[in-house]
This record gives sequence, C-alpha cells and structure tokens, in this order.
Amino acid sequence: MSIRVLAVDTTSEFGSIALVEAERVIEEAPLHSCDGLAHILFGQIERLLERHSIGLDELDCFASASGPGSFTGVRVGLTAVKGLAEATGRRVVAVSNLQALAWFGTRGLRATVLDARRGEVYGAVYDAALQLVREEVVIAFSAWVATLPQGDLDLVTGGFAVPPGLVNIPVKEAPHELAAAIGRIAVARFSLGLARDPAEIDANYVRRSDAELMWKEL
Repeated sequence: MSIRVLAVDTTSEFGSIALVEAERVIEEAPLHSCDGLAHILFGQIERLLERHSIGLDELDCFASASGPGSFTGVRVGLTAVKGLAEATGRRVVAVSNLQALAWFGTRGLRATVLDARRGEVYGAVYDAALQLVREEVVIAFSAWVATLPQGDLDLVTGGFAVPPGLVNIPVKEAPHELAAAIGRIAVARFSLGLARDPAEIDANYVRRSDAELMWKEL
C-alpha cells in the first residue's frame, strides 16, 4: 500500500499544502495571506481533501515545515499537523525549510539560503540525498559564502536576493510552494520509520526569537 501524506508549509505569507502519495504529488495548492495563514489553513485542507475524496483517516502521516521562518507561521503549521495527527492516531514528520529548498537543487551539493533579516541569512549545505553536509546556521551572507565547500555545488534560494558578484556558482530560485517537496521528504522518512509522535515535534528556529533574546539580556 502506498504511503499517503498531507504536508503543509505556513512559515511565510506564501505558504502551501500538498497531498503526496509515494512518488506522486496528487496536488499542491498555494496559500497566500498577508495577515497569516491560521485563519485559512483548515478550510484549505478540507477543500483539498474533498477534491480528491480522501478522508483524514486515509492518510498515513502528516508533515509540516518546521522553520526557519516566521515564528508565528512556524507554530501555525506545526500545531495544525500535530492536532490532526493526535486526532487520527498518526505520526508526524517535521522538515526544515532549508532541506526542502535542497529538493530543488540539481548538483551533488546544494547550498540553501533564506533571508533571516537583520543583515543575516539562514544557510546550510545538503547533498543530493538531502542529507546535511554543513549545519544550519544564521550568519551574514558574505561570511556564509566563505564557508561553502568546493566542488559540484549550486545555490538554492528561497526568496533571498543574492548580491551580484559574491558567488560564482549556479543560483536557482525555488518556488514559493514547498509543501510538495516537504511531503516527498516525509514519505521517505516515514518509510524508514523516522516519523515521530506528534508530542515530540518542535520548531526549527535556528536562532532564538526576539522575545527570548530580550529575556536573556534582562
């Protein structure tokens, strides 16, 4: 029986949801809301399942982008899939947005980058199997570029405008919609027994929130 996953990404104003079955993406639907996705997410999930006559109890696993991204957005997606998983007795896969970006690379090594603001980026390096080669960090872009490995490498960006002249490797802009990639990564992890109990899932912020940083300074 094929593994069927519902995947969501709510980590930015441009989110997405997807139904994935084994190697096949049944449908990926974009989401967009300037004031967050919490108020539209469950309605969109309901309509996606209705379009394909699939019930929640017919899903094997739920998956969500775990960040980095909007702190509130990250929590929205994770809370949604954890709730659905608890209600249906299913397990959850949390996927780093940086790993999801690596899905869109084409070379043996994929450097992935997101805008972290404050003059910094979230960056990591994955191989073609989407295994982590260089840990996820938050750092100034120029400093991160200096750490990139040599070899068969491309750079995949999720909305970050790469300054001209700083890199001499191919640069690819990933689409806003990451849910299908998240779902396919989740299928692979589920098949390896790596899906987890929803209570064990947490966000991947890479760095602490402003509130935490301010608390540490008090």
